[in-house]
Amino acid sequence: MSVSLHERVREVVATTFGVNPKVVTESTRQEDLKSWDSLGHVNLMVAIEGAFDVVLEPEDLPKLTSVPAIVTYLEAQGTVS
Repeated sequence: MSVSLHERVREVVATTFGVNPKVVTESTRQEDLKSWDSLGHVNLMVAIEGAFDVVLEPEDLPKLTSVPAIVTYLEAQGTVS
């Protein structure tokens, strides 16, 4: 059974911010997690790059502030589950 892209993103978010994976949902946004501050955002972007083997463009970083936005971005980059 393969893990969906949503699940993989949620796992990376949970690991990066040290929260229980059950806390991170398919609709989690930056405002929902106290540790998702500006430094946390940079750490998450680096983790996303490593986990999904992508290079994020600097101008895209401010747009990637929710699980849905990250999933949509990765799908547009051709990342598959």
